[in-house]
Amino acid sequence: MQILMILLLALFTRAEELACKIRGRPEIPEFYQDGDIIIGGIFSFRSSLDGTTYNYRIMPEPPKCKNFNFREFQFSQTMIFAIEEINRNKEILPDVTLGYKIYNACGSLNILRVVMSLINGHKEVLSDFSCVKPSTVQAIIGHSASTPTMGIARTVGLFGIPVISHFATCACLSNRNEFPTFFRTIPSDYYQSRALAKLVKHFGWTWVGTIRSDNDYGNSGMATFAQVAQQEGVCIEYSEAFLKSGPKEKISQIIDIIRKSTSKVIVAFLSLIEMEALVEELLLQNLTGLQWVGSESWITERSLVAGDGYKILNGAIGFAVGKATITGLKDFLLAIHPSNNSGSSFLKDFWEAVFSCSLTSEKGVDILNPCTGNENLKDINNEFTDVSDLRFSNNVYKAVYTVAHALHNLLICKNVQYHSVLHYLKLVNFTTRNGEMVFFDERGDPAARYELINVRANVRNITEYVTVGYYDSAFPEEKQFVMNNISIVWATGQNEIPKSVCSESCDPGTRKAVKKGKPSCCFDCIPCAEGEFSNKTDSLNCNKCPVDYWSNERRDTCFLKKIEFLMFSEIMGSLLVAISLFGACIVTATAAIFYHYKDTPVVKANNSELSFLLLFSLALCFLCSLTFIGQPSDISCMLRHTAFGITFVLCISCILGKTIVVLMAFRATLPGNNVMKWFGPNQQRLTVFSFTSIQILICIMWLIISPPFPDKNTKYYNDKVILECDLGSSIAFYIVLGYIGLLSAICFVLAFLARKLPDNFNEAKFITFSMLIFCSVWITFIPAYISSPGKYIVAVEVFAILVSSFGLLFCIFAPKCYIIILKPEKNTKKHLMAKTNVKTH
Repeated sequence: MQILMILLLALFTRAEELACKIRGRPEIPEFYQDGDIIIGGIFSFRSSLDGTTYNYRIMPEPPKCKNFNFREFQFSQTMIFAIEEINRNKEILPDVTLGYKIYNACGSLNILRVVMSLINGHKEVLSDFSCVKPSTVQAIIGHSASTPTMGIARTVGLFGIPVISHFATCACLSNRNEFPTFFRTIPSDYYQSRALAKLVKHFGWTWVGTIRSDNDYGNSGMATFAQVAQQEGVCIEYSEAFLKSGPKEKISQIIDIIRKSTSKVIVAFLSLIEMEALVEELLLQNLTGLQWVGSESWITERSLVAGDGYKILNGAIGFAVGKATITGLKDFLLAIHPSNNSGSSFLKDFWEAVFSCSLTSEKGVDILNPCTGNENLKDINNEFTDVSDLRFSNNVYKAVYTVAHALHNLLICKNVQYHSVLHYLKLVNFTTRNGEMVFFDERGDPAARYELINVRANVRNITEYVTVGYYDSAFPEEKQFVMNNISIVWATGQNEIPKSVCSESCDPGTRKAVKKGKPSCCFDCIPCAEGEFSNKTDSLNCNKCPVDYWSNERRDTCFLKKIEFLMFSEIMGSLLVAISLFGACIVTATAAIFYHYKDTPVVKANNSELSFLLLFSLALCFLCSLTFIGQPSDISCMLRHTAFGITFVLCISCILGKTIVVLMAFRATLPGNNVMKWFGPNQQRLTVFSFTSIQILICIMWLIISPPFPDKNTKYYNDKVILECDLGSSIAFYIVLGYIGLLSAICFVLAFLARKLPDNFNEAKFITFSMLIFCSVWITFIPAYISSPGKYIVAVEVFAILVSSFGLLFCIFAPKCYIIILKPEKNTKKHLMAKTNVKTH
């Protein structure tokens, strides 16, 4: 493919030579200086075409350009200044002189002709009607725009000729496979686009519009910006592209879009000529007050703020390459005069454009304003004479010195070959007189360093470009972008940073919910649900509070839930403790009465041993309720349920023993029945021990397999944690309750059968009533236990224990105490042995 391109170029070159001879018009450089080594330069002294059309049936005429570009002309003169300075320097390229061929390029056809001229070369200009000898340049400085530079680099790259651009920033030019001989002294837009995205994010602008040049520079730069902006959470409301040479209606359409948009910040990745056209249209439609964010191609361009342009761009910010000073350049520029280089038509055009006079003189034609020759550039202040902000001219200066340093390393070679120049260009590393290091990376790019520029008017209403920050890609990512604490003048005229968001930020306590069909920056703020929180602005999700915490009313933090359990210090806990202790005291008093009257018939007749054991178990029942009050712990949880189960079984076993004694005693009164010898005191003790041992064994197995443990219950309340005892094994708990219920049922049945036995003091009827109360309490306890929330579950359980204990105590022992204390006349054996009248069938 490369061979085919070389043949085509060679054919084109030959055709150019023939056309040159036919037309008698060689492609003459605008500025030419012979030397041992020639460096080429391509600049656009005029910025636009005049709409020339081409008829391809005849040889096309050279394109006609207009709008003299003083900045580009300064670039060309800076190149000449650098070359002459190097020629005077004995340390660089001694005994070797550098020459130059600098061409004007306006339009794609003219650029191709210029490139062919530089490749083919012109050793000397003989006359206006003769063609020239070929002599290839060793390097080319230029072009200022990315798209023309791509064409230049592709063409000369086939011949290995290096191209060093001072202004072409398109990241696409870093592709070494496509542009192997391209270098530049200006950073790639790969970094500028990222820097612009970080800049927009830094000021909180998440809703922006973008406008770009519809060429390689604008499209490539904006594509990178859009990608990084998305990563930074910035949304683009609209993205428009245009060229100045395109339809004029396109600019009007863009202005309408800007006017109807809601974003107040516009990122303009435009070349200078597109930005000039846009500012002009904005002024016509009086669309001001927008915050412009600019690329390096126009942000420091003074021509844009000339006249009324400051009304549009005042407060604009953007990145620019660092400014520099070049000693001696100003004097060199001011010394330029048409008489010094009469062969350059563009020098004449420059002089006429600066002083608005004419250097052309024709016989018989009167010139309205002829140049006198006494004009002096020292009296002029324009882009050409202004050297206070040499940003891009310094890049031209560095490009020339880069070529010189590469050539300097080839002095030992007699014949300088272009591939050697290319090789040493890759190795260039030197420091300028301003202390700036110059080198290229593997892609031919320099280090990316930018100044953040703020366009503002000073007290004298003169537009200034103030550096308010820096960006350096060589630093770690978090330190690449730095502000220098200089206040920024904004487009709104206020000190506060203008807002440009699709939706206002979501406060802590809410989360973002993207609106359907809208970009991610357009959202609603949804309050977090109960138990969830968000503690930062623009949170995407609400986080759940930890188990022991709950969200506050604003849902922006979590607070520790109130811990609740049945405490001794609260009224309910104190009341239950008092009742429990009161019950234990009554049991003690009853035991004391029974002990004091242990020899009386009432005490003896009711099996005093079982009565004392029953009183002991009732005392334990009252006291075990205390284990349910207070903060649950491992010991209290295991103790409360097992103590409850064992003490109540002991209590019911005693009552069951007394019931069996009543039945056996009645059987013993029948003639010839000696049943009491089979259920004497030993058998009674064994019965109580056996029944109680079974419950003890069940509780031991419960504690071994899955014991109760303290647990934090969060089911009942959102803002409270209930400290309670988890049962561990629910089956074991139900077995304990079931065993108590079984013994209670047996005792109730036996007592019910013996309630009408013909004894004057039949204890069975009191046992029946006590067991009825006991069973009723625990039956009603079940639904109350299930429906009671939190600590009230424990209170209900304690209440059931106390009520059932009091029921047993009063039903069984109150009648006996009544007789012992208040009716001592009935506490006789004769009264107890008397039979009651019983109806028989």
